[in-house]
Amino acid sequence: MGTDDHGDDFGPWETHGHDHAVQRTEDEWAVIAGYIRHAANKIAPQPLPLCLPGEPDECGRTAQQHVLAWAAHLKAAAHHTIEQAAPTQARAAHVAGPLYQRHLADIRVHTAGVPH
Repeated sequence: MGTDDHGDDFGPWETHGHDHAVQRTEDEWAVIAGYIRHAANKIAPQPLPLCLPGEPDECGRTAQQHVLAWAAHLKAAAHHTIEQAAPTQARAAHVAGPLYQRHLADIRVHTAGVPH
């Protein structure tokens, strides 16, 4: 697996009949994907490709698909950074577990009113 892994092993991309995701335009998803790629490229050992719609190495997937795949890449890079920065395994486990869960809960509280 590398930076071109878009999570296609889950199965075909479902584009209708599911309203779990926040509703955004393709342009809005592209902006978010760009932000995520930028952050990941700052801390991950390999850069993510320029494969969004309209980019030189366009891969044919939607910007929303890139948000999901690249957010997973960023989460993995952040977890690896925690492991490298923690002075002990216990500290890494605390930061990657309880502290992460507290931050996630706080983010969810602040986005609770976002329409789907």
